[in-house]
Order: sequence, then C-alpha cells, then structure tokens
Amino acid sequence: MSASRPLFIAACLILALLIGGVALTRAPENGAVLTTGKALVGGAFKLTDQHGKTVSDTDFRGKYMLVVFGYTFCPDVCPAELQVITAALETLGPVADRIQPVFITIDPERDTVPQLALYAGNFHPRLVLLTGSSAAIADVAKAYRVYYARAEGSANAGRDYLMDHSSIIYLMGPDGQFVRHFTYTTDAAALAEQLKQAIAR
Repeated sequence: MSASRPLFIAACLILALLIGGVALTRAPENGAVLTTGKALVGGAFKLTDQHGKTVSDTDFRGKYMLVVFGYTFCPDVCPAELQVITAALETLGPVADRIQPVFITIDPERDTVPQLALYAGNFHPRLVLLTGSSAAIADVAKAYRVYYARAEGSANAGRDYLMDHSSIIYLMGPDGQFVRHFTYTTDAAALAEQLKQAIAR
C-alpha cells in the first residue's frame, strides 16, 4: 500500500465522512443543525471463496462479519492485518464464534481460487477469502468505499505489480449493517477488546 498518493488520501477522507454516515438537517424552529442517518458502508455481494464455492453477503447473516480488503501478493500490510485478526479472534475464545472473518481481494487477476486456498493456510482457520470478476470486485469495493489501484511504476511490471489500497477493517452486524471500523494500526489486544465491547452492546 502506498499512502502518499493524493487520490488515496482523498479516498480516506471521503470514507471518514461516509462512515460518519449522517445527513445534516436544519431544524426550522431554532436553526439548530441535527444529524440523522447511518453509515453508507457495506452492501450485497456474490463472490467465490477459496474452495470455489459461491458466497453472498446473506450467507453471513446472524453473525458479525469482520471484513478486510487486500491481496495475497501484498508484501506487508495485508498479512499483518490478517495476523492481527487471527490473534484477536484467538484471544476472544468462544466469543469469536460469533464473528466471521472475511478477506476480499482487490487483485482478482492474480488472486484465483487456488491462490486464495494456498494463502488461507497462514491465518485463522475460519477465514473466508473471496475473489470474483473484476466487475464484481469493483462493485463490492465501491459498496465498502474501498480505494484500490495498481501502484505507480507498476505499468510494465508484468505479474509482479503492487497495489495501492485503503487498509481498514470493517465490523458488520448480524443484520449486515455497518457497526464500526478499525485502522490497520490497531493491535491484536486492542482489536479483541473493542470487538468484545461492540458485540456486547
């Protein structure tokens, strides 16, 4: 991930506003500004998991879904995030059974079903890894307000290119609605505690 790109920074700012998810209205009687609405994050998807099975967002209803976007050829941020998620879920013990970790690739060209299956062995055994067509990935990334693009200088890199992408962990509720997000700098202990608190509400 390259965080220095202007477009990436702009995307993060837009995401912050959307996660706020509120519409501003002005009360006519006193001129006060009120906030209403909910986060504009998440939505329907139909993708393919590391076993070649078609998976949709509705398959996870009834559980919290911990969603992260990335790619298997990512050299640092993506594996670090998944290790943090793995450690946090292990820390939670039986509580973690209520949470389904989900990794959605932003690099479907290289992240085929066999590649995802190989990658999955490095992380939590219940991690679901998803890929799909370029159009399907673009749609789900748009729904989650995720920025991604080939990194500058990768035009002639063949299959060895890097991807720029936003690195945010999303917690979605049992109803599929956005609950909260975590940054990639959140450590495993903090993530476990915050997940526990969010689920207890």
